Amino acid sequence: MAEEQAEQGGGHSGGTGAEGSERFDLVIRGERVLTTSGIRAREVGVRDGVVVALQPLGNGLEGDRVVELADDETLIPGLVDTHVHVNEPGRTEWEGFASATRAAAKGGVTTILDMPLNSIPPTIDVAALEEKRDAAREQAFVDVGFWGGAVPGNTGELRGLHDAGVFGFKCFLLHSGVDEFPPLDAAEMETDMRELQTYDSMLIVHAEDSRAIDRAPSPEGDVYERFLHSRPRGAENLAIAEVIERARWTGARAHILHLSSSDALAMIRTAKRDGVRLTVETCPHYLTLTAEEVPTGGTAYKCCPPIREASNRELLWEGLADGTIDYIASDHSPSTLDLKDLENGDFAVAWGGVSSLQLELPVIWTEARRRGFSLEQVVSWMAEKPADNVGLTGKGRIALGGDADFSVFAADDAFVVDVSHLEHKNPITPYAGRALSGVVRRTYLHGEEIDGETPTGRLLRRGMVE
Repeated sequence: MAEEQAEQGGGHSGGTGAEGSERFDLVIRGERVLTTSGIRAREVGVRDGVVVALQPLGNGLEGDRVVELADDETLIPGLVDTHVHVNEPGRTEWEGFASATRAAAKGGVTTILDMPLNSIPPTIDVAALEEKRDAAREQAFVDVGFWGGAVPGNTGELRGLHDAGVFGFKCFLLHSGVDEFPPLDAAEMETDMRELQTYDSMLIVHAEDSRAIDRAPSPEGDVYERFLHSRPRGAENLAIAEVIERARWTGARAHILHLSSSDALAMIRTAKRDGVRLTVETCPHYLTLTAEEVPTGGTAYKCCPPIREASNRELLWEGLADGTIDYIASDHSPSTLDLKDLENGDFAVAWGGVSSLQLELPVIWTEARRRGFSLEQVVSWMAEKPADNVGLTGKGRIALGGDADFSVFAADDAFVVDVSHLEHKNPITPYAGRALSGVVRRTYLHGEEIDGETPTGRLLRRGMVE
């Protein structure tokens, strides 16, 4: 594991000056540092939470703290997860800021964007946003930003939320699962797109068509195949087509959340080629789990849209590889154990959501390396590209002037998932008992190691920190 040594003498030099013989707050040295030009032997100098030196290994940068990476460790940028349901205030027993951000840090995630629903009140006006920020302020172990919500009747609230620093606006095209966050119909979505286009904000969409799902078979019972048929690919495809055309007509930025239907890839490719301002994410569970492996009553696997067949999974990987899918986000959507209906295993009753915030990097790395993808590619999908899409220009890469958010990752180490060792508030995940490659050994936020005891996370507003 990485060894840290304190060097005696010297002080902090002023400012955020250039490289040279100055002393740094932190220096990390290693044979494997993931830079913007690939994995290189480097020394990284940090001052005031920012990377201010990046030099070849052996240059002897001096620091108040010096970390020497072990031979099996790679320094990678902290991951940026743009799709996390924290649920505080209001449903904090599902997950809260302290538990969620501890889990994030343990998994090498140094920035999360919190979704506007499942908390009470939902983040659909500035007052609700301030409640969220107040809840997070003293207990965040990583940096936290916020999405706003677009619901029927709140178009007039969107500009105020935008000015208050949300990163964009989420809407549903069917029932969200909670009554206090109702869905938009297509015309309402277009109205909000036209509003958001005037200040270049982004609408992020849970794209499943309510009409298609209303006509689908019922999901009652403990057989996963029935649940899968109740959320058909066609429901996703119809909704995505609607998002594409409304974005085409309005010129607005649109983002498809948690893509699970590989059928939609062709129309997404066409839309991007046509210049529609569209981005797309998928999630670890769609890239690693399959419908065929879900056990009877296995409600830990239930999410919406659902985990689909192995053949569908293969096509999603192809979509990632060719850039049709832009990046990966967790859609960490936890609940209490009772809401997962573990006693009966009824897929119609159980809450739909997968808990994976602490595990997303090793989950993806395990599958990606087997397919021949590099660590650089994985980090691009999980750090650089999501950061760029939401305008977090100082995050997602190790580069001069960027935030000193890192994790020390042992790519060849391995472990078996034990839910009792997870920081998630509720110990349930479909990855329980799974052998995974890649261990996050330590995580740094703004140049300080996250200890899980002292919250040092900052609240982010679009383009700035608090």
